[in-house]
Parts: sequence; structure tokens; C-alpha cells
Amino acid sequence: STLLSYITKIHKELERWEDLAVAALLASSTLHVDETSMRVNRKKQWVHVYSSADITVKKLHIKRGTQAIDEIGIIPKYGGIIIHDCWASYLTYGHCGHGLCGAHLVRELTFIIESNKYRWAANIKKLLLDTCKKVSKRKRKKLTQLEYAQLQKRYRNMLTRGASELPPVPERKQGQRGRIAKTDAQNLWDRLSEHEASVLLFAKEAHVPFTNNQAERELRMGKVKQKVVFY
Repeated sequence: STLLSYITKIHKELERWEDLAVAALLASSTLHVDETSMRVNRKKQWVHVYSSADITVKKLHIKRGTQAIDEIGIIPKYGGIIIHDCWASYLTYGHCGHGLCGAHLVRELTFIIESNKYRWAANIKKLLLDTCKKVSKRKRKKLTQLEYAQLQKRYRNMLTRGASELPPVPERKQGQRGRIAKTDAQNLWDRLSEHEASVLLFAKEAHVPFTNNQAERELRMGKVKQKVVFY
């Protein structure tokens, strides 16, 4: 009962802080977002994290997708740029900007390179890493307009040449429903092509980071602790 009393008191005291923290997040220019599963009373739930600078808010919800995001209510009210791993639920929110995590893309490109030896994947990976290195050394933390235009041209040329390396997409059979099965390389190529602006945004806007590591770090220790206790 003593422990429960402490928890209840802390919960009430933190209510005002949470309101102020959410207000600060909504006013920030970029917002790191991510989610991960968590066992609560032996049932799977989801921890949603929203982080910017030194402020982090985590919310627990039984759902992972847009229902949870809408009920939590932070992204629907946010007008800046959200940094994420290209999860489809985040992309449904068109009123805010999107920056895709370069670390996720580099890991996927590395897998494609090791599995298929595609030159386009190696070229895109090198381009992203070289651009990240160049931007990080700049005082303004971004490319000039001319440099960005050149980056776009190289990026598009690499993808265009890469299309010839990929196997043809299977034709839809008569009566077949659902999405046509594609290889991992085809899906990644499609994503890089469709979301070019979000992939390269880190080079255009100084306040947009290359990775979403901040959100991942905020979730990591909770997962580690649960695994240690569970096993």
C-alpha cells in the first residue's frame, strides 16, 4: 500500500509536467518518433516515444498503428518534421514533414549488397554516408542549393541505373488479390524512389538529423530491462 501510494502521488505530480512536455514537443522543429512492443500483465502492448532535444514523452497503448497515434494526440497536432523509420502509419499524416532514418536505410542497403551484390545499393549507401559526413563537418549543417541539386541528380541517376539490375516484377495473375510479392531489393528501391525528399531532407534542412537514433535510445533500456526480468 505504501508503494501504491507513492506511485499515485508521483502520477499526479507528473501530470502538469507531462502537459508542459507535450507543449514543448509540439513547438519543436523536429520530433523523433518510434514504437516498440512491451509485455504488460503478460499481454502485448506498445510503447510510443516522442522525443526532441532533452524532452521525451512515452505513452503505453494496446495498439501500434494510427488508432494509437490519434488517441495519444501528439502527431495529429504537430506541424514540424517527424523523424522515423518509414513505417506506413507515420506516412499517413500529410500535414507534417517527414525525415527518414538514414541508419535504417544503410542497414537495409547493406543487407541488399551482401545478398544480391547490387551496384545501385552500394552506390546509394556510399552517397548517403558521404553526404552525411560532409554535412556534419559544415558549420551550417546542410548543403548549398547547388550542392543539393547535384545530390538529387546523382541519387536519381543511381536509382534509374539500379532499376535495370532488378528482376521484373511478377505480373498479377487473373483473380489474384492483394499486393504482388516483391523482393526485399525491389521494395527498398520503391521506397527510396517514392520518398526521395524525405530520404535526403537531412542534407537540405540543418535541423533535420541523419538518423532516428534518439528515439531508439529512449526505448532501448526498457526493452533490455524486460528481457532481463523475463528470461
